[in-house]
Amino acid sequence: MNEYKILEDKIRKKSAKICIIGGGYVGLPIAVEFAKTGFKTVVFDIDIKKVEMINSGESYIEGLTYEDIYPLVKSNKLFASGDKNVLSAVDVFIITVPTPLNEKNEPNLSYVKMAFEDISLYMQPPVIISLESTTYPGTTEEMGEFLKSKGYKLGKDFFLGFSPERINPGDKVWTFRKTPKVVGGVDKSSTELLRVLYSAVVDEVVPVSNSRTAELSKLLENTFRAVNIALVNEFAIISHKLKIDIWEVIEAAGTKPFGFMKFYPGPGVGGHCIPIDPIYLLWKLRQIGLNAEFIELADKVNKSMPRFVVSLLEETLRSERRLVEGERVLIVGVAYKKNISDVRESPALEIINILRSKGAEVKYYDPYVPKLGNDRSVMLSEGLEWTDIVIIVTDHDNINYDRIAESAEIIIDTRNVMRRKGIKPVGRLIVL
Repeated sequence: MNEYKILEDKIRKKSAKICIIGGGYVGLPIAVEFAKTGFKTVVFDIDIKKVEMINSGESYIEGLTYEDIYPLVKSNKLFASGDKNVLSAVDVFIITVPTPLNEKNEPNLSYVKMAFEDISLYMQPPVIISLESTTYPGTTEEMGEFLKSKGYKLGKDFFLGFSPERINPGDKVWTFRKTPKVVGGVDKSSTELLRVLYSAVVDEVVPVSNSRTAELSKLLENTFRAVNIALVNEFAIISHKLKIDIWEVIEAAGTKPFGFMKFYPGPGVGGHCIPIDPIYLLWKLRQIGLNAEFIELADKVNKSMPRFVVSLLEETLRSERRLVEGERVLIVGVAYKKNISDVRESPALEIINILRSKGAEVKYYDPYVPKLGNDRSVMLSEGLEWTDIVIIVTDHDNINYDRIAESAEIIIDTRNVMRRKGIKPVGRLIVL
């Protein structure tokens, strides 16, 4: 029996041992899904706190609970470890490590390279390796060449491909199982094994011709969103200058049954995907002498939104002959999206920095984020007693907007949440 058939049979019989490298917001949900399906699954992570929490059945990820994790741990289907020796006892590696930007705004693949280095030292062939961490086209092939340089043979010792993560934190509808999974291998056998692997835990698997196609599909998904968000953000700025309600404009345009998709403006973009993925693509294009001015402009517009939000407050204060300097401002919501605790690349961070650079005192309230750097979330009642200026950055569902409407004299609403809920503040409401 050849190596391909050995791995295929193990997957179909659910006897394949799965290792998720990176137990973050992508890795842990994937590990839970494989374990629930019957695979013995280990989460490898260098963060000992995460390892201990998983092995105690605790969750640190929105959407996963003790009830999801503990039964799997108790039944020995799921465990976590920081010991690299566990890497020698698995058949499938799924890599979900971070791919941030460095200080030069360039891709930082150090975590991916470290994962492949560890795999090369500990793996017992044959194995399947699936890279899920977002990156530029060609990365998976480069990692394949690295393994070859270590003496391993593609199609015999290892099968390798890319399957872009599509985890949407907090989404109870499009779960991991229900979201179609794109897979692309560095060769046809790898693509087919990835299809078999993910078909065990996902309702629909979409094979593509190669790993580069899969890598670029992920960048297209999020660049598409970044560009359209930038377009509507620019329309928001235009609408403000023209004294037109952008939200009404969007709803009117949205009545067209074809050729239009509704996107909404906001204080900027956050999370690991939308602000980061287009930069990965831009970097790769520069390496081959190409420019993508459209994508660069979208990035510029989205990054300008926190300053525009502050300008709305400055404009409002000027009408009352007040300055930002010396004012007290309460930021409501600092997570990058509603109903989660993730603050990565959140526009709230930049809004806070700009306000403080202009001499304002700033506090924040977020029921999901108790601590932010050296700051701690105040209680909403405490924040409203402290100031009469509120900027709503993240529209969590469990915030008492009626209380804000009753207390604040100035509300900058970047999410249109007040009007969506039919709440009429006693003070001035400025909607993005």
